[in-house]
Amino acid sequence: MPGSVAGCAVLSAAKRSLCTQDIITSRTHPPGGSWQTGPVTSTDRDAAPQYVLPLVVRIERAAPPARTDALETAARAVLTFLSDERALGEGEWAGAVRGWEDARIRKVVRRARGSEWRRAEALPGITVTGKSAEVRVFPPVPLDGWPKDLAKLQVSGTELDDPEPPSGPDLAGAVLWLSPGLDMSAGKAMAQAGHGAQLAWWDLPADERAAWRDSGFPLAVRTPSAARWSTLTASGLPVVRDAGFTEIAPGSCTVVADHPALRTR
Repeated sequence: MPGSVAGCAVLSAAKRSLCTQDIITSRTHPPGGSWQTGPVTSTDRDAAPQYVLPLVVRIERAAPPARTDALETAARAVLTFLSDERALGEGEWAGAVRGWEDARIRKVVRRARGSEWRRAEALPGITVTGKSAEVRVFPPVPLDGWPKDLAKLQVSGTELDDPEPPSGPDLAGAVLWLSPGLDMSAGKAMAQAGHGAQLAWWDLPADERAAWRDSGFPLAVRTPSAARWSTLTASGLPVVRDAGFTEIAPGSCTVVADHPALRTR
């Protein structure tokens, strides 16, 4: 359907798009592990049990991580989780993952330090480390069923800075492009980067997913110029749209997921 929503191109149903609290297309898991897509209604998603993928970023007062590194580490944490054998097939986390993907896709980033971080690390999950950031991702939990050591962690106020402007991205690899027209907290942007990484993972063919995984999920998170953003959102690459429950307007395009193998599809 032509037109625009909050500064982003409205994609046709054939294009892959994901909302922060909403999945636009359904996915099934055939034995071969490939993705199949098809329409799914909001009623279907809302009727399903609702889950959330928790992420916790370590922010010590004396040594907070750089913002861009935190965003990139969160994206790699999501990819590491999605490709972990425990989240696939008959793995111990696979049932929760399927329930999460069949409903509205939610990711929530909370922050921890000191003993809070140590308690979070004691729970089942995966910690991914960047240059200065540590992010732990946990199996999906019911929306109202967070483990108590995660439920009491704070969500709001996750603000981080880059000590220096990030360098230009390597366009021969994956790039998650953040909207230049939106003002998002670090926690919100981390969740959006995770959504973008998830869309790229879904859209890549199996051999490209394996190559990306085996190389440790190298990626960059960057903010393009307004002109480049307009081109990116109309390019047919996967786009994340936000449902507008926090910080930004409903329908805002937040991330374009770019990967060399997606540019030719």
